Amino acid sequence: MEEQVDVEVSAPTMDHGFPSGGLRLRGHLAEPAEAVADTPGVVVCHGFPTRGREAPQSGLSFPELAERIAHEVGWVALSMNFRGCGRSEGQFSLTGWLDDVHAGVEHVQSLGVRDVWLCGFGTGGSLALCEAGRNPEVRGVAALATPADFDDWAKHPRRLVLHAREVGVITDQRFPPSVDRWAQELRLVRPLDGAARLSARPLLVIHGDSDDLTPLSDAEAIVEAHGSAELRVVGGAGHELRHDPRAVAVLLGWLARQRLVGSLDDEPGA
Repeated sequence: MEEQVDVEVSAPTMDHGFPSGGLRLRGHLAEPAEAVADTPGVVVCHGFPTRGREAPQSGLSFPELAERIAHEVGWVALSMNFRGCGRSEGQFSLTGWLDDVHAGVEHVQSLGVRDVWLCGFGTGGSLALCEAGRNPEVRGVAALATPADFDDWAKHPRRLVLHAREVGVITDQRFPPSVDRWAQELRLVRPLDGAARLSARPLLVIHGDSDDLTPLSDAEAIVEAHGSAELRVVGGAGHELRHDPRAVAVLLGWLARQRLVGSLDDEPGA
């Protein structure tokens, strides 16, 4: 009898590079086993780093989610690290992160993917709404545990700079060169405006009713701004919806339906 050898399967990593402006970002690109000409794509965006899960560890579990999307739903999925996070270059600024979302969309499109969706968690969800609002080529958005605005950050920009240094998303002591100019971006990026401009396209909002970082009222405000969004409230769930299997199941099911609806819309006479 042959001796059985246990083979350790390594977790997917942020091993894929793509440009954003003059920076090099890192991500994980997951592709379905049998891609076809009209395979859709999704860019998955993580949230802002926290103490205990600082910038170097940001989004480490998201490649696994991208692989699930690729293999269970059949989409091309790019899980990206924003500038200043993981092994991505650069320093945190809100408009810089918004530019990174746009770069992720363009990169997936450059792979031959025609239809691209966005999926964001926390701050990543807010920026997904903003990018979709300004980019009509984004087909739809899934926003999980998503803040409706950045007003709290804008009220205390210097406190935010200190926090950004503590969690490692700003490592250059000379950055930002002007805190006042850097802080202006916090008022210019408006997720609710993005949701309103997205009104003709699908939006899924998932929120935990026990989220202690982002209140449920933020999700309700996003849904109201959009006008026809699908709101799913997960009972007993907190802010970390990436690790809640119920939230992930809702997300995967919604993505699968988007592909079906998209194929019906493309039929002659539809």
